[in-house]
Amino acid sequence: MISPETPAAEAPYAALDFETTGVVRGFASLPWQLGAVSLQGGRLKPLLDTYLRVPETHPFSRHAPGEHRANRAAIAAAPEALEVWSRLHPLLAAAVPVAHNAAAERTVLARLAPLTRYPLWVDTLRLSRLAYPTLPSHALEDLVPALGLQPALDALLPGRAPHDALYDAAACALLLRHLLALPGWRGLTVADLAGA
Repeated sequence: MISPETPAAEAPYAALDFETTGVVRGFASLPWQLGAVSLQGGRLKPLLDTYLRVPETHPFSRHAPGEHRANRAAIAAAPEALEVWSRLHPLLAAAVPVAHNAAAERTVLARLAPLTRYPLWVDTLRLSRLAYPTLPSHALEDLVPALGLQPALDALLPGRAPHDALYDAAACALLLRHLLALPGWRGLTVADLAGA
């Protein structure tokens, strides 16, 4: 069982990323893609990689990143987000959820399952700002090459790119693994990471 005092290096993590339709006046922002990757004992394993149904009549913001335009038919035919919930919840309940800018993923989850709470979250955006305060950008797509993580990410997910949910979840997990290996970070607990 994971407790706040579990050593951070020993805890199982589930890094996740949602891609959403973005804000369009008069329409809710809906998730259209979900990626989840486990990190345990330094090893990464893709767990979930799926489109989520968005009706063809529901608009996407013109600023929404990702490959949704090329995959609009597949997204319209994809499973409903609540259908995928039965696969996602057990993963998050058995691990410490991780995201880069966790507030965004928490907002999506709160809409999917308003009464479900995960008490410990790790936000790699906040952690990267603590570890590397002088970097010009803490965006995930900038951190990966800046910290030398690109070769490992490309080997794990060849052909994928930023703003693909599985790619971003894997990038987040790699970033957390990198941070946990830094001098001075090895003795931290899950509570230390979650409270950062």
